[in-house]
Amino acid sequence: MNKVKISFKLNDENVSIETSPNKRLIDMLREDFELTSVKEGCGEGECGACTIILNKEAVTSCTMLAPQVDGCEVITLEGLSKSGEMSKLQKSFIEKGAVQCGFCTPGMILSGKALLMKNPNPSREEIKTAIEGNLCRCTGYTKIVDAIESTVEK
Repeated sequence: MNKVKISFKLNDENVSIETSPNKRLIDMLREDFELTSVKEGCGEGECGACTIILNKEAVTSCTMLAPQVDGCEVITLEGLSKSGEMSKLQKSFIEKGAVQCGFCTPGMILSGKALLMKNPNPSREEIKTAIEGNLCRCTGYTKIVDAIESTVEK
């Protein structure tokens, strides 16, 4: 099968890769870039485990083809830490006990981050709406909402 060359910004770094035109974005991120925070849950865009930020929007990477990010900006959980230091949002998830099994955590954090990129002062209801595409079986969501809310600029 023919490969296509794509170039995009990944976690603040310009990258290029030759990939299959029908390779899913989640597979490219995990296999070719070894970004294992991008989890496969349902494979249908329903659980949010594979959420990334694409051009400042939270999207599910299992429902996209890799070539669709050509010329775009992609952020995964690995891109939130700077010089080995966790972001304020990541630290807040730990401090508020919003991390349990951890499977949903990257998607939850990135959904929260995408919201905060667009709206640095969201209401509690806006936070709930922003994470509604992410399923969690452990925390009951309250601690997750609390973690995102605690980083809001007041």
